[in-house]
Amino acid sequence: MAVAAEIKKLSPDTRIVFIGQKGGHLLDIVEQDPYIDSSYQISAGKFRRYHGEGLTQLLDFNTQYKNVKDLFRTVSGLTQSWRLLAKIRPAVVFTRGGYVSVPVALAAWLRHIPYITHDSDSMPSLANRIIAPKAAKHAVALEPSMYPYPLSKTVRVGVPISSKFQTVDDQTKQRFKKEIALDKFKQMLFVTGGGNGAEQLNSLVKNNVEYLLKKFPQLVIVHIAGRNLSEALEKEYDNLLRPGLRKRVIVKDFVTDLYRYSGAADIIIARGGATNLTEFAAQRKTCIIIPSSRLIWNLRNAHALAKQNAIIELSEDQAEQELRLAHIVSDLLDHKESREELETNFAQFYVPDAAKKIAELLLEIAYTSEVNK
Repeated sequence: MAVAAEIKKLSPDTRIVFIGQKGGHLLDIVEQDPYIDSSYQISAGKFRRYHGEGLTQLLDFNTQYKNVKDLFRTVSGLTQSWRLLAKIRPAVVFTRGGYVSVPVALAAWLRHIPYITHDSDSMPSLANRIIAPKAAKHAVALEPSMYPYPLSKTVRVGVPISSKFQTVDDQTKQRFKKEIALDKFKQMLFVTGGGNGAEQLNSLVKNNVEYLLKKFPQLVIVHIAGRNLSEALEKEYDNLLRPGLRKRVIVKDFVTDLYRYSGAADIIIARGGATNLTEFAAQRKTCIIIPSSRLIWNLRNAHALAKQNAIIELSEDQAEQELRLAHIVSDLLDHKESREELETNFAQFYVPDAAKKIAELLLEIAYTSEVNK
């Protein structure tokens, strides 16, 4: 959506079409976006493989059953994409590396429509590795030499994010607090596991909340649990906390104005997804990152930032240690200078105008596309 906004600024007459996964949770949000003209759904499936589990995952019947079922969904999606691209006739296709990209990109190749891949993380997704050979260009977040693509086709653009994510000063932070009706609290901890939440992250944080609420009477905690997880987490907090403390924990399933909540926070606890990391870096926030041990790109993103003292990184095993997470949060809340050092280092990883750079690249290819000749 960030790229769509930039395309419309540069070329208002360009028609932008979104193709998403059938039943995907983003469709409602996309349909409300003023820069996207229409949207479609196709079948798609992912190949499940988990870092650190080795060959044992091959013996997991449930995992392999889902993989086989999703293979047929991908084949079906390829047929749907073939027909859909004939209907909408795009001049260029932009993919972000999700598994829904595979059938669309393959259909684009078969129809001689150029497509561009984008990698937000420090390593390409499996989807992008599959479709890479026929891509017109590879837009990447970090130095091109880090990626297994031909350097002649690889361009560093950063990670596109919404323009709503900007540097947050004390005045802006207070305005955001007022907009989300939390301005009566002096301090705020924000927890998010990503768009679909993270059940294990929810559990890790939950076990540290009581200590923090008791130590910091002016602290409010906003916890984005994820779809289908918020109701269970609400009940767990109800059982864990007495009413006086419970009212200072706000659980939500999902928010569309993430920038307000992250901007209002003193500290953010999150996973290691590249887009969220870029958004928080743009805002100059203090982050504690607990990457998923099953997602190697989360681990690599967090490792790279932690080495530069840009974030605090905790493994899931470390975060499970009794009150270790609470003590780290407590120390950061007590020492503003520590937060400021992390924020300064973190901000250096934000590449401005990434969405505009991608939009320019897409329009350049679109204007020379065979579809327009």
